[in-house]
Amino acid sequence: MTQTLTLDPREMAADVAAPVRREKVADDKALLRTAAELSRDLHAPKPWLYWLDTAASAAVGYAALAGAILAPVTWVAVLCGVVAVFALYRAGSFIHEVSHIKHAAVPGYRMGWNLMVGVPLLIPSFMYEGVHNLHHAKTRYGTADDPEYLPLALMKPWSVPMFTLAAALGPIALLFRYAVLSPLGLLVPKLRAAIVARFSALAINPAFRRRAADGEQRRLWIQLEVLTSFWAITLIALVVTGVVPLRAFAIFIGVLSATMVINQIRTLVAHLWENEGEAMSVTAQYLDSVNVPPPALLPMLWAPVGLRYHALHHLLPGLPYHALGEAHRRLSAALEQHSPYHKASYDGLPGLLHRLVRSTVTVGKRTIPLS
Repeated sequence: MTQTLTLDPREMAADVAAPVRREKVADDKALLRTAAELSRDLHAPKPWLYWLDTAASAAVGYAALAGAILAPVTWVAVLCGVVAVFALYRAGSFIHEVSHIKHAAVPGYRMGWNLMVGVPLLIPSFMYEGVHNLHHAKTRYGTADDPEYLPLALMKPWSVPMFTLAAALGPIALLFRYAVLSPLGLLVPKLRAAIVARFSALAINPAFRRRAADGEQRRLWIQLEVLTSFWAITLIALVVTGVVPLRAFAIFIGVLSATMVINQIRTLVAHLWENEGEAMSVTAQYLDSVNVPPPALLPMLWAPVGLRYHALHHLLPGLPYHALGEAHRRLSAALEQHSPYHKASYDGLPGLLHRLVRSTVTVGKRTIPLS
């Protein structure tokens, strides 16, 4: 899951360093063959687990959110707020699964997730479906046509904090999108076209323009947008009329903002962000992505629902989240140490962030004009 708020494309273009020639990585056929063979029995999703995990995460998140709003003691409210952030972040992360699973394999789950999580959190699944799959297209990954890629490692140092801070404004931007822009789009066709193209995708590439959906996808889009718009307008009306106290609204927005900031930080370390716009082999895409496998424990919080195996997910995008751990264990045991598979595993968040920031600092020094 990625955010809609990113850097201005004109500023970004000016701040990408001059290209540094890197040797192209050819596909490792042994790796691809072994990955396919060892995961053949892991592709079937477990419907009961999807429903249970999502419902439990949402229930804990909403209960903790209520506790943060109603608790009379400050420390209890703070503790509830923290629980709400991580539980709702986990529940929201299932949007990634919604974009990948075959919906016939988990009947009703897509609409169920939207009603439990997507609409209440202002992130209906149509904002990710039809977008995320482009990130997995072999000829698009890491190029200007990839909605979920920026060469962050090759940009100026200020890009990283700005990229993270922009996510904090996500809930306000989404409220405005659904409470104001959606209704206005019904009255102004040209505005509606702009909303579809520029404000209907959870993407980080500011140059990405989305195409309008058609057929069944269009019908689902309209249904979910109407529901989300109704919820956003109702929420604002309840706050304005005093039915929902301003404090409760602020806590709700604060919890959503925290989930989006955590996700944005996770996005910073989901890839190495070192590609300069050229098409990459599957193996190169894998090596530009990141696994943070056990024994690290914290990734269970900041990279839930299989996101800690992001590189493996790019190698085997059809695997459900609950199968990625087993696939990683099989591949780690079967492949020799010199295999590229082991090169995509990292210890944790701090080292990956340090690597990214160090790269941007190096770029900044290299691009400072000499006087």
